[in-house]
Amino acid sequence: MKIPATVITGFLGAGKTTLIRHLLANANGARLALVINEFGTLGIDRDILEGCGITGCGDSEIVELANGCLCCTVADEFLPTMARLIERADPPDHIVIETSGLALPKPLVKAFQWPDIRSKVTVDGVLAVIDAHAVAEGRFADDAEAIAAEADADPAIVHDAPLKELFEDQLMCADLVVLNKTDGITAEALAAVRASVEAVARPATKVIATAFGALDPGVALGLGAAAEADLAGRRSNHDAEGAEHDHDDFTSFIVEAGPVADPEAFAATLAAVIARHDVLRVKGFLDVPERPMRCVLQAVGSRMDRYYDRPWRPSETRASRLVIIAASDVDRAAVLADLGCAADAEGR
Repeated sequence: MKIPATVITGFLGAGKTTLIRHLLANANGARLALVINEFGTLGIDRDILEGCGITGCGDSEIVELANGCLCCTVADEFLPTMARLIERADPPDHIVIETSGLALPKPLVKAFQWPDIRSKVTVDGVLAVIDAHAVAEGRFADDAEAIAAEADADPAIVHDAPLKELFEDQLMCADLVVLNKTDGITAEALAAVRASVEAVARPATKVIATAFGALDPGVALGLGAAAEADLAGRRSNHDAEGAEHDHDDFTSFIVEAGPVADPEAFAATLAAVIARHDVLRVKGFLDVPERPMRCVLQAVGSRMDRYYDRPWRPSETRASRLVIIAASDVDRAAVLADLGCAADAEGR
């Protein structure tokens, strides 16, 4: 019997990690193996999961690939990782793979056709997690003329073109689309979001609305899609031209911010930097002096969340480190200067 695997895709900040937290907390004894991919060199998502306090988030349950998107490294790290999981004496009941927000899902699904794993693992389903609030605001609209008009009015919006293609590819590969972050938007707006998603997704794809990633594992897992056997039915913007996804559209780098005495003031400064430099995503941790707990900071566009997740461990060095993901032509030196940081670790 093949081990089912669920691929969770979705754009930056859509809520993939929150959804995985919910699946772990409600696994009801099922052994879930997590494969977590990061864009950049700092393992933020893994640390967030380990700090959540849920049984099952330990080192032995989480496998992290940190050298690039899964769709680009299937022959290097992904396949050996899958082999190690399925060859364990106690193999998992289900494998959950969180792709980078910048990954195309179809090449990853295709990797399950490789002889080493196709007889032992099947893609139970591809879940695309969508930020319903962002879509309701008009991002990734299908109206090409409206996009062109916006580009004429604001040259910075040209960065949205590759992001729109990526958004569509994730929808077209999905078996289930999760409209997340539906809290705070009207029924009319949600209906419009659903209609725009259904216009791009495959006819058989189910669409479900959630808030805070609260999706029942009984809905998310057990779709039985065998997606690796249905690649022809999963269109992609890159199929016709045979092009590979070019991650050079984006860059990520690490900011070392030092102790942050006033997190609120720092967040205000960061919000201004995000707006000024068209930063797509920020995630990381802050060292707040006099506070025994680590402060998690995550931002998508103008929306920012901060919370204290766990005490700093005696074995770790307290530090404020943020991963910044932006368009490839971002002025990295200006970002660092505006944040008051002298240097950053090597990014990509």
